[in-house]
Amino acid sequence: MSARELAGVYAPVATVFDESGELDLERYGKNLDWYCGTPLDGIVMLGSNGEFAALDFDERLRLIEAGAAAIDGRKTVLAGTGAESTKHTIHLTREAARLGVEYALVVTPHYYRPRYDRQAFLRHYQAVAEASPIPILVYIMTTYTGVDLPTGIVAELSQHPNIAGVKDSAGSAPKLAEMVANSADDFAVLAGSASFLYPALCVGAKGGIVALGNVAPRECKELYEFFQQGRHGAARSLQHKLLDPNAAVTSRFGIAGLKTAMGLVGLETSDPRPPQLPSTPEERAAIEQIFEDAGLLATV
Repeated sequence: MSARELAGVYAPVATVFDESGELDLERYGKNLDWYCGTPLDGIVMLGSNGEFAALDFDERLRLIEAGAAAIDGRKTVLAGTGAESTKHTIHLTREAARLGVEYALVVTPHYYRPRYDRQAFLRHYQAVAEASPIPILVYIMTTYTGVDLPTGIVAELSQHPNIAGVKDSAGSAPKLAEMVANSADDFAVLAGSASFLYPALCVGAKGGIVALGNVAPRECKELYEFFQQGRHGAARSLQHKLLDPNAAVTSRFGIAGLKTAMGLVGLETSDPRPPQLPSTPEERAAIEQIFEDAGLLATV
């Protein structure tokens, strides 16, 4: 494996707030300490599940600093450093590196997306990669940003020695296959959801950054290991088992659902930061039933 290559399963961890809505770094650190004892290959701070868009610059740096200290070298550390401007992205990426982050996850700029063409995205990511002291990953989250980078752009970016991979959350197996086929050999194409982790591995992805890893890290890594061992029947069965729990903490109930599930399995949790709303009692009951049916309760 090359110096820049990533492989395996990573959890994009949730940010924990106190009752007044401020960062609760102590309870956040408790969760990170537990994740460090699981089979996860790494931890991602300030991904979409980390509510990075709801945090100001100072809060992001405080969270990175506390998180890197809690992990203390026990897992590979990634952090979201994407911003709307290239300048801001470079600044946050450099600061994250200074605080101990090993890879930067850079979401696509999107606010002015009608004006962003191929050259705009290439220049943005190449400029960030040139300025960054750590490898970066391209982050495609079309559901939230409205931006779906074409395979050709990803393939061209893969040739840059400081662009280590891409996290694609769209779930298109043909597109994932195209990115694998057309990108550099040591470029890590990573699934952005546990809902398609097995299909992604089958077309050549090197792992995944998956929300379900927050509450079922052992099962997500087990699926990856089944694939590596050639146990495809076991991998398919586990993929099927994880579909409903994954939907509960992503598309069906969102970040509020993830935070509810965290409480159900014994992790420190909180409500999302407003204007996102917490789960309703009916949603909480549905999530609990889904996790009970999947045998995922009381895992911590």
